[in-house]
Amino acid sequence: MTVYDYTVQKPNREDVKMEAFKGKPMLIVNTASKCGLAPQFEGLQKLHETYGDKGLQVLGFPCDQFNNQEFDDIEKTTEHCQINYGVSFPMFAKIKVNGKETHPLFDYLKNQQKGLLSKEIKWNFTKFLVDKEGNVVKRYAPTTPPDKIEEDIKSLL
Repeated sequence: MTVYDYTVQKPNREDVKMEAFKGKPMLIVNTASKCGLAPQFEGLQKLHETYGDKGLQVLGFPCDQFNNQEFDDIEKTTEHCQINYGVSFPMFAKIKVNGKETHPLFDYLKNQQKGLLSKEIKWNFTKFLVDKEGNVVKRYAPTTPPDKIEEDIKSLL
């Protein structure tokens, strides 16, 4: 299996098959608009602007599991990200990344690249780097700034 075997939803609940991103490296991130790490949206947007035309897909998945740091209304989430951080990369419907209701994509990502002590996601802005073939090649801690991932991204382009 690869990430291409999963389906996610746009904020309007329209299904998107991950195979739509086939042949492109991806940086998949669980995000939260009200998190202290939210300024990372700027760095993620910069990666999108710098490497998007070379194929990189930055994909944001809002999550409310860590101290309820996401808006209840997904429209507020997307508007907040656009207005405050200039986000133009794809954002998806709010999901769960841990527990019984974990989205299948994130279950897969966590099983492919475990964290330091366990596979569970510890906080917002955990990042997964996926190669052009859909393989999860690296996992980054929430505190890893997007610019520190740049060399790894370049190696996949």
